[in-house]
Amino acid sequence: MTQSEPVPTESAPSEQSASSPHGLTTGAVARRLGVAPTTLRSWDRRYGIGPAAREDGRHRRWTPEDLAVLHEMCRLTSSGIPPAEAARAALAGPASAQAAPPAAAPAPLPRPGRRPGSGNGLRLGAVRQECRGLGRAAVRLDAWAVDDLLGSVIAQYGLVTAWEEVMAPTLHAVGRKWETSGDRYVEVEHLLSWHVSSALRRAAGPPPAASRSAAPPVLLACVPGEQHTLALEALAAGLAEVGLSTLMFGAAVPPEALDQAVRRTGPAAVVLWSQGRSTASPALARHVADTAWGVKGARARPAVVPAGPGWAGQPLAPGTVRPGGLREALTLLRGLCDAAAGAGTGSGRPGVRDQS
Repeated sequence: MTQSEPVPTESAPSEQSASSPHGLTTGAVARRLGVAPTTLRSWDRRYGIGPAAREDGRHRRWTPEDLAVLHEMCRLTSSGIPPAEAARAALAGPASAQAAPPAAAPAPLPRPGRRPGSGNGLRLGAVRQECRGLGRAAVRLDAWAVDDLLGSVIAQYGLVTAWEEVMAPTLHAVGRKWETSGDRYVEVEHLLSWHVSSALRRAAGPPPAASRSAAPPVLLACVPGEQHTLALEALAAGLAEVGLSTLMFGAAVPPEALDQAVRRTGPAAVVLWSQGRSTASPALARHVADTAWGVKGARARPAVVPAGPGWAGQPLAPGTVRPGGLREALTLLRGLCDAAAGAGTGSGRPGVRDQS
């Protein structure tokens, strides 16, 4: 799924009142682009990325030319380019490229993808360049840049790589920063989580019509007490991408509700997500695996897939497979759905056949 270049929205009345024939105020520009006003002032002070005009000698006004430079600055920093290098390139702009001799090629911008540090205080380690750009945009609460970068990495690398090598590492780094900084950075984690969730849902799109009558669905649920859903949302998007039907029940599903959902829908597989060892429940996994439906003599049971780091080291039922990541989970579930579809009858939606 590709995401088009963001188009500035029509100015709200408050923005219009803050503008003049000479341009927009810093506050209006910040609202339009989703960049904090302090970030704009910092870029102006440090790198000269600022409005050229002043009204009455005091109030700074952003012209369309100034906004074009600012858009390029946002794009470059979000792709992982350090702010100082991004500012030099943004200020050079298309005009300098047109003025250069035709044979002269612009010098490539540095790609600090695997350089330690450079993540606005986030410990990212050896990661893709886009991971650092996403971390910078999240820390400065630049919603526009976060959204734009998420869409571009999904379009460029595909959903699985974008999740495993960009989204998940950045989310983990932000989570670690929050845990070690007291009450700071919680707003960064919330902003990033919201936009990652939105990007995953956009990537999944509506369920394909053909999947409604094909293989039985995959039921996705967090175990009781588990509130972390983003990895499960990534799995739902991946399953939708390959045309498989899902039923997403989200966070902290009570055992009774899970039991009823399994009996009512007859899923090919039930994915139980646990982020921490305190929430993983082998007893619940065994109960779901033993839940049967259908007529006596031809009853069916679901395949249970414990997923997430909380299941590591937990005693699992014989034959249970715990996938190691999103790619492995998609392969496993696709095979289970194919097997369930092949074993089905005209009216049933069987998982594991039970002749007892």
